[in-house]
Amino acid sequence: MPKAKVTQSSTTVSTSTASRTPVKINSSGTPLWYKILMFGLILLGLAWLVVNYLAGPQIALMRDLGPINFAIGFGLLIIGLLMTMGWR
Repeated sequence: MPKAKVTQSSTTVSTSTASRTPVKINSSGTPLWYKILMFGLILLGLAWLVVNYLAGPQIALMRDLGPINFAIGFGLLIIGLLMTMGWR
């Protein structure tokens, strides 16, 4: 099999030294309240769905809301998951 021809480019190679150390854009990170709220919403939405599935008809509030319980549970869960995009 024939080998490819290697051509030299006429441009000069830059010899500037670039820093390879990682730089943090936001050195403070995500605030603690944001993480607590994010995980709290995820867990609250999951708990709402589990309680609705296991004991929904016995709880007066959940019995009155009916199918809106799924919207509440999944809504809390989705809001918490959307907050993960802002987590640094």
